[in-house]
Amino acid sequence: MFLDTVLARNPALVETATALHSSGAIPPDTYVLDADTVEANAALLAAEARRLGVSLWFVAKQFGRNPALVRAVARHLPRFAAIDPSEARTVRAAGASAGNLGHLVQIPRRALPEMLAWRPEAVTVFDLANARAVAEAAGRLGLVQDVWVRVEAAPGDGHPGQEGGVPPAALDGFAAAVERLPSVRVAGVTGFPCVRCAPETGRPAPTATFERALAARELLGSRGHEGVGLSAPGVTCAATLPLLARLGATHGEPGHALTGTTPLHAADPRQPERPASVYVTEVAHTLSDGRPALFGGGFYPRAGIRSALLPRTGLRLPVCDAPAEYIDYYRALGRPAPGSGEVRAGDTAVLAFRTQIFVTRSTVAVVAGLATGRPRLTGLYDARGRALEGAVS
Repeated sequence: MFLDTVLARNPALVETATALHSSGAIPPDTYVLDADTVEANAALLAAEARRLGVSLWFVAKQFGRNPALVRAVARHLPRFAAIDPSEARTVRAAGASAGNLGHLVQIPRRALPEMLAWRPEAVTVFDLANARAVAEAAGRLGLVQDVWVRVEAAPGDGHPGQEGGVPPAALDGFAAAVERLPSVRVAGVTGFPCVRCAPETGRPAPTATFERALAARELLGSRGHEGVGLSAPGVTCAATLPLLARLGATHGEPGHALTGTTPLHAADPRQPERPASVYVTEVAHTLSDGRPALFGGGFYPRAGIRSALLPRTGLRLPVCDAPAEYIDYYRALGRPAPGSGEVRAGDTAVLAFRTQIFVTRSTVAVVAGLATGRPRLTGLYDARGRALEGAVS
């Protein structure tokens, strides 16, 4: 999905990843992340957001909640939106500050005292039961916590496994009930996704869920709530920040923009953010029909993978589709054309696609110095951001 873009705009990353694997410094099933480019992307986003008057909470799941990258991003975007408690703890331990908790996964009841004590800017609640739990925990801590209301996604907008939120028809009653709760203040609304890229063109546009969030903010304003914020996550990047500002969003939540891997970046390689991620694996064996099989572990069903580069020969082979029942042991490539070059077990394979590293079993290698021509491996981590024993420091 992004291989052509990374070869054109960050070829040193492909060269460095290939050399690291060929030397044995990294194993197959490793994402290689360019820390300098991630930081440059974060700085670019921060500058554009300041210009437009939009606040940003960054998201770290797509790059494996990696502490080295969190520190690089937080130098420019200090607050994060955590999708779940595990991410919140990991990213905060790396030095970033809590912006929005409960963003996609509600905070479990028993974790509320710990996380509210961090004084997050916002806690997103999906329903009245969660709002009550936040109020009870905040009251025991002697706090008043700002809560943001997630509106239910419009039909056709949401993703499976991410359902939840207050239906528009129930919002007035929900707000009335929350207003009676001590220790919480209704401070904002959000929904997901608020921006989406059209499958045909890759161009971003606001969704019906964004319209629901705008209507929800208007309703809360009519009830007397002042300064109600609106976070509009989904394809938050330099190209969409003007759209968010024009429509009245106060916050965005960049994730894939930090690695240059939003759907917009796949459709238009001229986007300001540069690609900062590749996936490296190797040929495990060849199937009886001549198709090479790669070691898996880091493939993701919604990644949009198209091809793999085998640097030893320069071959570009298509990645075969995987059925729904697929288990990520291996991933087959298309059979090489006769005479195009021999594929050997152990050959390096480089791919670039939309990632969700936190749901993989991959290794994450962080590299620095590519921009100056002095690349170096700075650390190896697991997919949840934990440094691996004996890794480079």
